[in-house]
Amino acid sequence: MSHTEGLRNERSQRYSKFKSRDIVVAGVDEAGRGPLAGPVVAAAVVLDEASPPIEGLNDSKCLSVRQRQRLAPIIRQQAQAFAVALAEPKEIDELNILEASLLAMERAILRLDIKLDVVLIDGNQIPRFSSQPIRFSIESVISGDRTVEAISAASILAKICRDRLMQRWHRRFPDYGFDQNKGYPTPAHLKLLRTLGPCCIHRKSFSPVREACEVQVS
Repeated sequence: MSHTEGLRNERSQRYSKFKSRDIVVAGVDEAGRGPLAGPVVAAAVVLDEASPPIEGLNDSKCLSVRQRQRLAPIIRQQAQAFAVALAEPKEIDELNILEASLLAMERAILRLDIKLDVVLIDGNQIPRFSSQPIRFSIESVISGDRTVEAISAASILAKICRDRLMQRWHRRFPDYGFDQNKGYPTPAHLKLLRTLGPCCIHRKSFSPVREACEVQVS
């Protein structure tokens, strides 16, 4: 048994108490913490426990583009509810990437049109929900995107959404190669950033972007 399979079995046993039609559980994950450009996107998914399991769910980073594209419509069709939300580059610069990621998660959870009992968040941090009280329990799950099906589903929807957004930004700013790098700091992207300077969706608080701004000013 692989390490991932062992984790998945362990998590399945731990969270089996939530596998009930009487308990509404949302899985939440984000995509886009590492890029130099574009938003951070979060998704929240409530799987239908009455439906057959969706085969192939996993952390979106462990899946190919084709696998994600195959799974995303199945998730949207079979889920009891799902929602996607984001935090813009400006918010990332103002808050920092962690807080912006948590804000995007909070927005996705609050967009779910369903009464929740439990929310499971990938990682070791949970959203603040400072704007309003919550009426559900919330728990962080380390490696949840690989071990909890609803979080895996959220990971896939968040990644698909963010990639599509970056494809749109590529049409506006074709020189940066956002269709290929999705805003991540590839060598080609870093070279273009130093040559062209940042555009409006670059995260000014990230050091390579900040340094490129300083070069342009000098």
